[in-house]
Amino acid sequence: MRSTLVVITAILSFAGLLWAQSASSAQDMPGMDMWNMHPPKTESIQEGPTSADPTSTHAMHTMEDRHMEMGPHMRMTPLRSLRPGDEERAGVVVTAARKVAEQYGNYKTALADGYKIFLPNVPQKQYHFTNYRYAFEAALHFNPNHPTSLLYERSGDGYKLVGVMYTAPKSASREQLEERIPLSIAQWHAHINLCLPPEDRKNEMWGPRPKFGLRGSISTREACEDAGGRFMPQIFGWMVHVYPFEKDEAAIWAVERQMTPAQAPPNQPAAAQPR
Repeated sequence: MRSTLVVITAILSFAGLLWAQSASSAQDMPGMDMWNMHPPKTESIQEGPTSADPTSTHAMHTMEDRHMEMGPHMRMTPLRSLRPGDEERAGVVVTAARKVAEQYGNYKTALADGYKIFLPNVPQKQYHFTNYRYAFEAALHFNPNHPTSLLYERSGDGYKLVGVMYTAPKSASREQLEERIPLSIAQWHAHINLCLPPEDRKNEMWGPRPKFGLRGSISTREACEDAGGRFMPQIFGWMVHVYPFEKDEAAIWAVERQMTPAQAPPNQPAAAQPR
C-alpha cells in the first residue's frame, strides 16, 4: 500500500513539473512563463527560478505595481452587483486563506512544505512563494485551502507573510471566476498585450518611455511584429490576492496593495538571502 502511494505521489509530482515546464504556451501561472523565457541552470529544493534576466525582472516588478488600473496591458474583472450568498461564499475563502496564512507565518515551514521562492535574488516588495503542485490543481479546480502562492515581504533576515494568491486558467470565463470567488467581492486581474523585445533590446524595457514590456507603448500584435518583437495576448493566468489579516473587506481584497520598488537596471545586485 505504501509503495503504491509513493508511486502515485511521484506521478503527480512529475505531472505538475511537466505542466510547469509547458507553461510558456499554457501561461496559466505567474512565474512559469518568465521561468521558460530564461530557464535557470540549477534549481534547489527550496528555490524556484532564480534568474535575474531583464525580462523576468521587468515582469515581476510590473506585477507589483501599486496602480493596477485598467489600461492597454491590464484586464480586470468588473465588480458585479452583490448577490444573495456572495458575502458568505467570499467569507469561506477568507477563512481558508487566514488558516493557511497562520500555518505559514514562518516562511521556513512554507519551504519545507514545497513552496519555492520565485526570483529570490531580485529585490521585490512582495515575494511569491509558489507551490507548483497547487498551481497545477488550480488549473483544474479551485481549492481555497491550496493557494498557488504565499505573499511575503522581507523582514530582517527573513520574510513576513502578508497574504496569499489564487490563480485560474487564462481561458477561464467570468462565470468560471465567479464560481471560485464572487465577482461582487473580488476583482481578478490578468496581464495582457505583452510585446517582448528582441534579445539585443531587452534593456529598452527599463527606459523612461519603453516601447516593449508591460509598461510599453506597444500593445498590438501588428505594432509588436513591426518592431521585431514577440507578441503575447496574455501572460500568466488570472490572479487574485487575498490579505486575510486585514480588518475590512476592501483591504482584504485590495488590488493596489503592492508597491513597485525603484526600477533598478537589469544587472542590479542580488538581494541578501535570509538565514
